[in-house]
Amino acid sequence: MNDTRFYWIITLQKICEMPLELLAKDELKNSMPVEAKNEERKKYTHLELLARILCGISPFLELNANMPGTDIREREIALHLLRLARKSLDIATCPDCRDYMNFEEGAQPLVDAAFLAQAIIRAPKSLWEQIDPSVRKRLIEEMKKTRKIKPYYSNWLLFSAMIEAFMFFAGEEWDKTKVDLILKAVDGWYKGDGVYGDGPLFRWDYYNSFVIYPMLIDILKVLSSQDDKWKELETKVIERAQRYAVVLERLISPEGTFPIIGRSITYRTAVFHLLALLSLYRKLPSQLSPAQVRCGLTAVLKKVFEKKGVFDEKGWLRIGVAGAQPLLSEDYISTGSLYLCTTVFLPLGVPQSDPFWKDPCEDWTNKKVWEGLNVKPDKAIEY
Repeated sequence: MNDTRFYWIITLQKICEMPLELLAKDELKNSMPVEAKNEERKKYTHLELLARILCGISPFLELNANMPGTDIREREIALHLLRLARKSLDIATCPDCRDYMNFEEGAQPLVDAAFLAQAIIRAPKSLWEQIDPSVRKRLIEEMKKTRKIKPYYSNWLLFSAMIEAFMFFAGEEWDKTKVDLILKAVDGWYKGDGVYGDGPLFRWDYYNSFVIYPMLIDILKVLSSQDDKWKELETKVIERAQRYAVVLERLISPEGTFPIIGRSITYRTAVFHLLALLSLYRKLPSQLSPAQVRCGLTAVLKKVFEKKGVFDEKGWLRIGVAGAQPLLSEDYISTGSLYLCTTVFLPLGVPQSDPFWKDPCEDWTNKKVWEGLNVKPDKAIEY
């Protein structure tokens, strides 16, 4: 196996294996520390952890569950994680279990039900078709509970739309009018040059990558066939997303760091969720070779996850970016929130024969420039 790919896999395993093992044994709530500024976050943190882990690892599980001939070491790790993921879905939706999760109290469950729906949509065979029908039924019922939660007029609208996309995916009744209104509202927040506002206002943060583009892309991937206007919007969203991906790649410094700006920076490598997603879907813009994205993201992984203090003594993620930095936290951040970092690992859903993994390493833009190489200028888009 490619050494870089194996490094990604063992890093992902280090982040998510222990929490999933505990949940699969119905021992997560009894064992998981909850680091947060606000005691109320304990009501939400466990669903946050499960949904966000699966949102990042589901393509890796899907690939290895359905593609014979994968590297033995990789397949062994992936199938172990898949067994844990399936059992975790069972436990999390079973009212008789200690680790039964909150899908309806407060507003936060809407967010993480949407991330969980996104995870399942990204692994339609291994995390849906191939799981027990009773678990599928319970998942649908839990997702339905979130429909009563009113989203904020922000990126949260996309969480409601993702729930409806999941209902369509699952063969349930879904609300086309709600989805249409949300898509129109979000499209109206577009500010130009690949950037959406988070609501009517623009903020300097990474929510275009954390939530807005990944949710838009996956919602439209599921639903665009249901409306010609949505099909047109899907094309426009991908073109805009490609521009934003160029920006994200240029934010990776020669050392593998990135600017610490905006809310939720303790999601760490989720800053590059969109760049990873376009790599998974093989939709990177022409300006970015898969190899330069791989090498840039690998530098980020090493800079972040090899830093002392990122994990506590038992292996749980700590709040921070470069180690434990609790002052970087907002009131809504807790231990479970941090696991959105797994979304950077989405390219593990393409096989090692893909150019993303097999092409020789290539420096990313900032590294090329600061080593004195000649590169083409950056250009804005007009739509």
